[in-house]
Amino acid sequence: MDASASFRFCVGRADLHATRLLPDPDAPTAHALAESEVRLRVQSFALTANNITYAAFGDKMKYWQFFPSNAEGWGCIPVWGFAEVVESRCAEVATGQRVYGYLPMGHYLVVQPARVDRRGFMDGSPHRRELAAAYNQLVFCAADPGYNAAHEGLQAVLRPLFTTSFLIDDFMAEQGFFGARQLLLSSASSKTAYGTAFCLSRRTGMPLVHGLTSAGNLDFTRGLGCYGVVSTYEQVTTLDPTVPTVYIDFAGNAGLRRAIHEHFGSALVYSCSVGGSHWESLGGGGGLPGPRPELFFAPAQARKRVAPPPEGWGASGFEQRLGQAWQAFMQAVNKPSQPWLTIREARGAEAVTAAYQQMLAGRSEAREGLMLTL
Repeated sequence: MDASASFRFCVGRADLHATRLLPDPDAPTAHALAESEVRLRVQSFALTANNITYAAFGDKMKYWQFFPSNAEGWGCIPVWGFAEVVESRCAEVATGQRVYGYLPMGHYLVVQPARVDRRGFMDGSPHRRELAAAYNQLVFCAADPGYNAAHEGLQAVLRPLFTTSFLIDDFMAEQGFFGARQLLLSSASSKTAYGTAFCLSRRTGMPLVHGLTSAGNLDFTRGLGCYGVVSTYEQVTTLDPTVPTVYIDFAGNAGLRRAIHEHFGSALVYSCSVGGSHWESLGGGGGLPGPRPELFFAPAQARKRVAPPPEGWGASGFEQRLGQAWQAFMQAVNKPSQPWLTIREARGAEAVTAAYQQMLAGRSEAREGLMLTL
């Protein structure tokens, strides 16, 4: 394909290993701006196991609907990253502004700004109006207190995941941890899992936070210091089966889920499904001993907390609490003696394809974060 062409990176909805470059429907040559529309040029985006979860749950959770591919059987995976306003027919949004938010793996995105204020705007495009509002917010970098130009990679890789971590921690505390004495987190080396463990570790009088990971990631996960105990998946059946336990499932591995449900039985007081990093082993939650697994949907918990008091904290209260937790997390992640994460950048369609296939195969490095540019 011509290097100057504009395209989107798409994957097979029925076979996530299949990839294809399709013409970008929001390129200037394909979409002339209508009144009130704005064109963004996608500059860089993060790729994490969370994006594989978006693909694995693309139909069930409507992730394919955010950026339609216009090609039967193909989907564009949403990513978090940065873009520049390169063309605007909206008086409230000026060209040259840099924004952060939910973007396609492509070159361009046409949006219809709504509810514009100094901080940013919502994309009011018709096909996104019925989708989760938490994914439709685009933030002006110049007005974002959490933005640091030197740490763009960390923001794109970790901030969306940490928001989910923060909300899981909040939900568990709100529920009194379901009376558990132990919280069992699978895929403990994953960024969303260790963000959750970090938030939980800041509380007092907590149940034990117990991470489960592969043997290869055992030393890394223990070295983070935010888990009370870390074990390998093979050690699950050696744990005390009488301890009241909550399972927070970031892996989505059906075999592991069954092993945990069968081992703890009635002592498993709650089972929560968050992600699908073990996407090839996904399976339903029916027919398991103990509680039926419940899907945790972060936007629903966020909506509750953004609501005005006394039901919620209000938008400013939510932002303040999340911001404080984020700053504390960044201090831990950027610990001079042993940083938790380093950012690797790659550019071009071949590099993006290779990175995607590596992530899909579960071969990503725990200490590495990917920032990509098509």
